[in-house]
This record gives sequence, C-alpha cells and structure tokens, in this order.
Amino acid sequence: MINAGRIHSLNQLEYQSGSVVYWMSRDQRVRDNWALLYAQNQALKYRVPLKVVFCRAPKFLGARKQQYAFMMEGLRQVSQDLNLLHIPFHWLKGDPEKEVPEFLNRTRAGLLVTDFDPLKIKKRWKEKVCMNVSIPVADVDTHNIIPCRIASDKQEYAAYTLRPKIHRKLYEFLEPFPELKPHPFSIQTGSADQTGEKIGTDDLKIKETGDRTQFFQSGEKHAFSVLERFIREKLDHYSRDRNDPAKDGISGLSPYLHFGQISAQKIAIEVMETDVNEVSKESFLEELIVRRELSDNYCYYNNNYDSFEGFPQWARKTLSAHRRDPRENIYQWEQFENAETHDPLWNAAQMEMVKKGKMHGYIRMYWAKKILEWTSSVEAAVETAIALNDKYELDGRDPNGYTGIAWAIGGVHDRAWFERPVFGKVRYMSERGCRSKFDVDQYIQQIERL
Repeated sequence: MINAGRIHSLNQLEYQSGSVVYWMSRDQRVRDNWALLYAQNQALKYRVPLKVVFCRAPKFLGARKQQYAFMMEGLRQVSQDLNLLHIPFHWLKGDPEKEVPEFLNRTRAGLLVTDFDPLKIKKRWKEKVCMNVSIPVADVDTHNIIPCRIASDKQEYAAYTLRPKIHRKLYEFLEPFPELKPHPFSIQTGSADQTGEKIGTDDLKIKETGDRTQFFQSGEKHAFSVLERFIREKLDHYSRDRNDPAKDGISGLSPYLHFGQISAQKIAIEVMETDVNEVSKESFLEELIVRRELSDNYCYYNNNYDSFEGFPQWARKTLSAHRRDPRENIYQWEQFENAETHDPLWNAAQMEMVKKGKMHGYIRMYWAKKILEWTSSVEAAVETAIALNDKYELDGRDPNGYTGIAWAIGGVHDRAWFERPVFGKVRYMSERGCRSKFDVDQYIQQIERL
C-alpha cells in the first residue's frame, strides 16, 4: 500500500475511463518510485493501460548540454526498463504546459499522475495542465521521505524547527518499496490510445563524449553503484571527512538525487541497515533527510526562494544597511565564470564546478559568500551565484542549490552573527578560516590537475 499522505489531488474530478498516464518529471527512475507505483496501482484497479510520458522543456533554467546529456542518458535507461515491464514510454518536446494536455487529450487518458516538485516553474506547469484537461490529476511526493506538505504546513525557520517534525513521522513513511509489476493491460493496436510520439533513438542519443561529464555516469544502475561504493568505502568516516574538500569523503550522490535516478528513501534504508560508525551514519542521515527536506520546505512555501525578497527580515535589514559599504574587489560575470579573481581558493572552487559538474558542498558555501563580498549589490550576488550554479552544476536548478545560496548570502536557516562590513550580521567565511579546516593548498593542486 502507498501511504495516502504522499498523494495530493490537484483537482476534484473523478475518474471516468481511459488509461493512466504518469507524467515523469523530477523523479526519473523505475525502481523505488511511489508516483509510478501509485499510477500502476490505479491502472490495475481500473484494468487499463499504463503509460509514462516525459516532456523535455527547452532551455530549462539555464541548463547546458552536459546536464541534458546526463538526464537523457538516464531516461534512455528508464525507457528500456519500462519496455521490459510492458509500459510504453512517450517522449514529448516543448513547453510542458502545452504539450502534456495535448497528449492527454489526444490519447483520451483518464487519469494523470505526476511527481511533486516545489519549484515555482513546475507548479505553474501543473496549474496550466489542470486548467486544460478534464481528468483527475494527482501529485505524488516520491522525492522526499516525509512528503513536503505533511512534514510541515509552513516555512520552517531552521533545521532545528523541522527536525522534530521529521523524526516524529519518519517511521510512518520509511517503509519498504513494493516491486513494480509487468503491466497486464496493454494498448490495443490501432486505438486512439496508441497515438503520440514514441521515443526515438536520436532523441536520447549522446553524440559525443564532450557532452558527457567524465566524472559521473548517468542512470539508476550507476546511482546504485555509487551508493554501494560510498557505503563500503566512505560512510564509516563520513563525519570526519565530509567537510574536507581535499578528501574524497562525500557520497557523490547529489546528481543522482537531483535527477531522481535514485530514491532518498532507498538510500536511507540501505544506510540504516549498515553496521558502521553511528556518528557518521547519523551525520549522513541528517544531510540526506532533514537538510534536503528543509530545502524543499523553503522553496515550496517561499515563492521568492531565488531572490533577496526571500531572505528573513533580519538579513534583509542588515544587508540593506551595508549596501554602500566599500568593496575591496568588484568582479564582473565573465571574471567569475572564468575564475579570474585574486583568490586561488575561490578560483579552484569555480574550476572544480566547471570541470567536474560538481563542487564540494563545504567549499560551495565559501564560494557563494565571496560572490556577495565581490559584487556591487546583494541582488547581483544572488543572481550571479544562481546563474553559475545552474549553468555548471549537474545538480543545479534544485531546491538544495537555491536554499544553499540563500543560506550563504541571505542568512536563510541561520542566525545573526557579529556585524562586519558588506555582510552585516550574515555569517562570514574567510580563506584563513578554511585553512584551519582543511589543506587548502592540497585542494587547489587537486583541481589544477583535473
């Protein structure tokens, strides 16, 4: 059974007839996917075909060909796995708020299921789809362990306010996944339900190795390989090594979590079953569950998550009071993008992101705070940090990214600190402070060798 708390109706219409369609978007996997499981459950209940549709939106929030290539390679594997289960995969290209309703109406679908996403562009797509179809639409949160709407009904102030709410409900939702079954109800040959553009070999073809990232291989199978290696080689030392960018101590799972190629719930279950250092286990689960779900909470309940207006009042006040403070250095977009600042540590962080498609989480905090220090305004800093993050990070365009930048620049989920120029009471980070935490020179040398 699927916990009813995961399922949220986006309209009040009743099912009449027609196949069930799962509009896959945020969670691009076949295994451990509550949205897909719910869609099949409904299709079995009504004894109708089940279809999966994905709509590729052009120029999605500044994504480049590397991010599209990573996504599309994963979707190629999804298509193959669904085919083995007799579930057709349909590929659409264009504006989802137009293409998805047209597909549903053309194929006379009877129920639409989609996956939860807190980003405002995804909310708008769903609102437009609901306006242009006359069938029930269900939104299933399969990305979070505790569904975002269930974990809290408001924007939380910080991790310490969300953590007890998460822990109270954790074992209600931390349940094993049932298997997706080969689907017994197929589409009849020549029926209207069979129409629609099928996925083609050219659509998901990765034409050149330059479109790939050499550091991450895409897809569900690779995601599980990365998880297995992390548990085997790194988890026991996670609490010690996770904040050291010079060490390979992090999980490397964030690109797979971002594209939904692996379930956070499945990761949590696997980690909980290990016999390793309890401090490291708890440290990792805090990041995986509480911190990730705090990011979804912020983006879902604060529509200004990507701007100065989304910052807490105390941060807006203190940053505004320091708008005219002199900056020792001011850099333009091209200088940031090309890592042409005076700071070798910041330049290394930027080049790690450009070359690998992934920046270490600890150094990303320093990276974002220095952008605030070296731009003419806080608004320019937010815009620059988001644009760089979304352009180069495989896991950009994500609640974790927006929330992390809002924390670093705008004090979101943090408290006021000692007042200083430019930052006001927003927490400050320095190269000297980084040197007290890890071997900065070793980190810089590692990036130069990439």
